[in-house]
Parts: sequence; C-alpha cells; structure tokens
Amino acid sequence: MSQVHLGHIFHIAGSPAAADAADALVSVPDGALAIDDNGRIAYCGDRAEVPTVFRDENVFDHRPGFLLPGFVDTHVHFPQTFAGDAYGGGQLPEWLDHCMFPAESRYAEIEFAQRAALEFCNRRTAAGTTAAMVFGSAFPHAQDALFTETLRFGLRMVSGRGVQTTGGESAAPLITSEDDAVRLCREEVDKWHAADTGNVETALLHVAIVPRFALSVTRETLKNLGELYDSVRDRGVYFHSHLNENNRPGTGEIDTTKQVYRVDSYLDAYDGKFLAGSAEGGKSLLGRRSILAHCVHCEDVELQRMAETGTSVAHCPVSQQFLGSGTMPWKRTIASGVNVAVGTDFGGGDEWLIPQVLSAAFKVHISEPGDDAVAMHPAEMLFTGTLAGARALDMEGRFGNFDLGKEADFLVVEPARWPALAGALTHGIRSGDPRSARDQTLFALLMGMREPAISEAYVRGRRVDAR
Repeated sequence: MSQVHLGHIFHIAGSPAAADAADALVSVPDGALAIDDNGRIAYCGDRAEVPTVFRDENVFDHRPGFLLPGFVDTHVHFPQTFAGDAYGGGQLPEWLDHCMFPAESRYAEIEFAQRAALEFCNRRTAAGTTAAMVFGSAFPHAQDALFTETLRFGLRMVSGRGVQTTGGESAAPLITSEDDAVRLCREEVDKWHAADTGNVETALLHVAIVPRFALSVTRETLKNLGELYDSVRDRGVYFHSHLNENNRPGTGEIDTTKQVYRVDSYLDAYDGKFLAGSAEGGKSLLGRRSILAHCVHCEDVELQRMAETGTSVAHCPVSQQFLGSGTMPWKRTIASGVNVAVGTDFGGGDEWLIPQVLSAAFKVHISEPGDDAVAMHPAEMLFTGTLAGARALDMEGRFGNFDLGKEADFLVVEPARWPALAGALTHGIRSGDPRSARDQTLFALLMGMREPAISEAYVRGRRVDAR
C-alpha cells in the first residue's frame, strides 16, 4: 500500500564520489517521502509539494523527527554476536586465539547458533542496519539459522561461511579439509544465494565466498576458492575477507603473510598471485562484488589494484582502535579512487551502530599526523555509512539514498527518545549561514545518535520489527 512519511530528510543524492558528497547532500527540513505500492521511492521533497496522487494515502507524521537512508554495515561477524568487548587477547593474533576462536566454536551447538541468529537480527534492527556484509559461521546449521532469521525479519544480507583450512589448536573446531571447504561453500551458494526471490536482482539474501584471511587458509584453498568463485561470479556471488589489518613488526599479520606466501604484497594472495614471487597461481577473487575489511596498511600498488578492479574497502575504525591495529589513512585511500564504506566489525568492534563508527572515523582521521589529518564533512560521513555501502555491495542502483525509483530502505530517527541528542539538536550552536547550519545539524545528528533514537526501520517500504 502506498504511504507518505513526513520528517526532516537527509540523504546523498545521485552517485557522487566521497569527496563530492557535500555538494550532493540533500536536506529537506519539512520533507515528505512517498513510497509506492511496490516499496519504491515515488517522491522525495518538500511536504507542500507532495503529488496529489499521494495526498490521500497513509500518512505517517514523524515530525520533528528525521528520515535517513538505512545504514549499511560492510563488515560484521555473526559468530561473534555475544563476544563483543572480549578481554584477554591483546592484539589481533592473541585475541583470535584466546577469545574469538573459542567463542565461534560454540556455534557448533545448534540451539546456541539459533539463539545467536535471532540476537544478531535484533541488534541489526535496533541499530538501523538495513543491509550488511556478514562474516559467517564455520558451521552450516548456524548459517542456515542466520539466513532463515534474516529472511523472517525482512533485512538485506550478504553472508558466507568463514573458511579455515589451517590454524592452531584453538581454531581446530573451525577448520575443515580442503575438499570440505569448497563443498560447503558451493552448497551454501546453491541453497541460499537469491533464495528468497530466485532472482539476484531482486533478492534480499546473497552469498559470499569468505576465507577468514590469508593465514587461515592454504595456497590450495585459495586456488580452489578462486576456481569456485570464477564459476559462480556471473551469478552475482560475492567475495569477502580481511586485508592488511595488523602490522606489528615481525610477527604481525602482514609480515607473516608475505613470508608464508612469499608474495610482494598481501593483496596478491587474493588476486591469484599466491606463488613465490607473486607469481600467478589461480583465479583472482577481486572485483565489483568484493569487499576487503580494514586495509589499514595498504601499499599504493594495492590500492591502485583495488580501484582498478572495483574492489571496496570496509573501514572499521572502532575495531582498529580496540585491537591497536592503527588507522587507515583516509586521504590517501580516498585519493586512490577506492570505494570506502564502513563496518562495525562487531565483536572486534564494540559498537553495532554505524553512526558510532562514523563518529570514531571522524575522531581518528582528524588526529592523523601532520598533513594527513582531515576533518570529515558530515555529508561525507553520511555517504560512507549509506550510499558507499550500497556501492560496495554493488547495489547502488537499488538502495542507499532516496533517488526516485529506488527501493525504500529508510530509518525514522526521533531525537526525543534520546534526550542528549534532542538537546544538542535543539540548543546547539548554529551558523547564520543556512548551508553551514545544515551541516552542523547533520553532524550533531550523526555524532549524537544512539539506538533508542531509531524508532523505525524500513526495507523496501516494509517496517522491520524486532522479535
């Protein structure tokens, strides 16, 4: 049924680059969003100019609240749903061994995995994350539970079982044989990819091939996964993994990867160049539906190759702080032409809410040394948490903003439900210049938002409710 929602609208219109987001920012203080019978945006603009055909439809008045595009989380761990704020690990390698591998192994229990799937979807809904790239569990029954609950909620998701074929004792319950690694991935693609509609162009559910990271698999695994991915790439299947996260000298992820694989760069392992000297050994896993998380310590040649292939970055500043991984250089990464979206990386991160990740991004990048420091524009922040995420998922034509004809994924934000946010918006300092005042309002909204202020979330015009 057609519907009209009233409120202060913010979105990034069109298809800009991150650096051009400020010019593409749309703010309609007395706005209206009209949704047609198919759950698509039919009108976005001033309330006084709503087309006549919609004036007698269901009208939902959210004023003085806000209407924003749904948030997109491009890197979050389902098997770490209950493992946020885990203490006792240290940096990445120790944290995985002592905290995460044991936590993820609990998903072998069917009832526990089902409970986690429900909690995961509830947390996403509360945070207004309408679309996500989800690092999945090693256990097929856990993935079945996740896809089932996601479909029941009506959320968008790309996910794939976390593949591990090598590792230490703590990872043993998560490790499979080489043959089983490929077989289980193929079965997941066949069972769940576009399972809800049968059409990848309209589906809410999609599958990714997800090796945990280069050191959790062997060359044989990467070769086999590359061949599998090459065989299903034209079906719209995704690739997802971690890249250049931890650079502790000598023992960190990057140096160890280069030593083990004898490659010139970490990215080469995912680009099919995983033989000694970065020689080609298999099919590349890079492309428009490939997302690599973190990318904190990328070399220029890696960024150039990612931009060339259309591979996106999932920037996770909260977890980078939590694990002491460093700061992804914003200016250099954006200048390379790579699309940068954001990820919560829960439970490496301890936040589910994308605006809190954007808040962390603002803080870490304004604190970068010397000329690398940059104060992110609030429009750039909104872009990174919405439209850039849709672009990373290669679904920018479907959602991510309120352009006419797109599927209506949006949030209702009611500041009164979080008094600190209401106070900042009502009484905060505003410039006499309308454009600056607009930017200040959006900045206060993003920095001050917390889950209670998100009163409603919609996907394709259908309200998503917690269970």
